[in-house]
Formats: sequence, structure tokens, C-alpha cells
Amino acid sequence: MKLLKEWGPFALLIIAMLLLRAYVWSPVLVEGHSMDPTLADKERLIIIKTASIKRQDIVVAKEYNKETQTTKNIVKRVIGMPGDTITFKNDVLTVNGKVVKEPYLANYRKQLSINQLQQTYQYNSFFQTLAKNAKAFTISATGQTDFTVKVPEGQYFLMGDNRLVSQDSRQVGTFPKKDIVGEAKLRIWPLKKIGFMK
Repeated sequence: MKLLKEWGPFALLIIAMLLLRAYVWSPVLVEGHSMDPTLADKERLIIIKTASIKRQDIVVAKEYNKETQTTKNIVKRVIGMPGDTITFKNDVLTVNGKVVKEPYLANYRKQLSINQLQQTYQYNSFFQTLAKNAKAFTISATGQTDFTVKVPEGQYFLMGDNRLVSQDSRQVGTFPKKDIVGEAKLRIWPLKKIGFMK
């Protein structure tokens, strides 16, 4: 009984933390450059699995590769909700007929307009070629600056913030709700960037 009194609260705390880790939150590693400059390669996040997903949220989703029959977690931004009609025209996004601002694209979009994005992409020659040949920062999978997508019910249209290099719903299609793992809420690495996601 004495042992239970001493260690019981600690054991309950451990159990509660394990349950929260399994069902409420999870750590995630950002891999690649598709979310630059919002999120950088190798940054670490905490996602909330129970969060309600809204347009422009940063989420983690399961992407299935048919060729290798493998699944990986990807970090992207919600652009289209179930049933939305989204249109891009010369880097202007409209959702269901209303213009939606994307301030998180401003930095790279400006660099592209003054031919400086190639310098930012100096770590990857293929990315530099994309920037050199791009007619807009957001283009379709076939390179069109004007395109429209109707998001099916129960599905989400996800895109990376680094639009020229991101492999996302433009290439792989929409994501069902069951494949949305959770919303990114907190950055925990690197230490100088710790904080809640805006």
C-alpha cells in the first residue's frame, strides 16, 4: 500500500503521457524543401491529431507510393477543403470564387519576379532550372499558370509553400480525411525557432 501511494501518481502520469502520445499528439520530422521558407528541412514539429482541419492549416498527411507500395508522412498546407473549387491564375488563388491571400508565399514569389530565386536554390541545380523557366510561382503539374481543381467531398487538396519544387496534390491527387494525421501546432527544433505555428 505504501508503495502504491508513493509510486501510484507517477505511474498514472506516465500512463496519461503515453495515451496522449498515442492518440492526441506526435512528433514529426520535416523532410525536404517543399515547405521552404516556412519550414526547413530537418526541423521538428509537434502535431495535434485531434485538431479540426481548416483551410491554410499546415498538416501532416500519409502519402502512398503505388510503385514502391510504401507510405510516408508529408508536411503540406491545406489549400482546398472538401467540395471546394480552387483556381490559380497568375499566382492569385481563388476559392469558391473568392480571392484568398497567401502571405506565406510572398518572399519566394518576390524573389522569382526579380530573378533571385535561382540564387536561393543554389543548393540544387534542378530547382534552379525550375526557377529559371517558371512563368509563375504556382503552376499546375503540366506547367500551366491558370488551372482549376474541384476538390471531391471528403478529400483535401494539399500543397507545399515552396510551390515550384513541391510534390503535392497537383501531382499525386487529393488526400482523404483518414490520411490527414494531424495539424502542426508547435515547432520544437531548432531551438532558436521554438514556438507555436502561425
